[in-house]
Amino acid sequence: MRLWTATTGVGTTRAPVVILHGGPGLWDDYAVLAGMLDDLTVVHRFDQRGCGRSGPSATQTMARLAQDIDELRAYFGHPRIVVIGHSFGATLALKYAAEYADRVAGLVYLDGVGVGDWRTPYYAERARRMTPEQEARLSELSARPAPDGRGDERPRTSAEEIEFRVLSWFTDHADRERAMEWAYASATVDLPINFAANSALASEINSWSADFVKALAASVQTPITFIHGEHDPRPAATVRTLATATPNHTFKLIPQAGHSPWLEQPALTRAILRTAIP
Repeated sequence: MRLWTATTGVGTTRAPVVILHGGPGLWDDYAVLAGMLDDLTVVHRFDQRGCGRSGPSATQTMARLAQDIDELRAYFGHPRIVVIGHSFGATLALKYAAEYADRVAGLVYLDGVGVGDWRTPYYAERARRMTPEQEARLSELSARPAPDGRGDERPRTSAEEIEFRVLSWFTDHADRERAMEWAYASATVDLPINFAANSALASEINSWSADFVKALAASVQTPITFIHGEHDPRPAATVRTLATATPNHTFKLIPQAGHSPWLEQPALTRAILRTAIP
């Protein structure tokens, strides 16, 4: 299995970092995040199997993705790593830390979904940030397959795929004046979304009970830093609930920030991240 990777920084006495991207089914787009840390230590990024610039894979399970992380850790020659997971990557980071506890020096849970019903408030807030016309257009585009998809419906064109992504993602940002700009920058990356991986991994995660997720968190003895944008449509309350199940944690709420706080509050996000690297 070929995985695309990128490495910045140099090895120091501090623990090396591996950044886990969101999705599932997306790709690494975290050079800015890595740049906040790579003067302290070496920072590795990668595209998860079957995603972005990595090779194709029909195997999409959380256990297999966690194993990929550990194989990369061994390949890079690190006894222990700090895993920074954003969004879906936060859930994957938690899974990895629970399964490979002796290889983890720290965990950053960055704008994940926590535990409990996060979807109801998420969709309500997303709808509040959209016009009725935008909501109707997103519903129309969502009902049709991606440009490379198959089915009875006409696939989205390349331009419509970008429009679909922008409408799906602009509500993640707190700054309403720049939300479209940031969403467009993400949407125009010339890589396909792996919708099959998204479906398979989301289905697995959705089958986890709240008690199972809390047990994962409770099993992690290394420090976990929970970071959450105050205005992320994914509610901070469900992340706080997960944090309370974690024996060694800190929780940092970043004001005036959405799902990607390093864009909206870079100085504060950088300062908090740096405290999480032992």
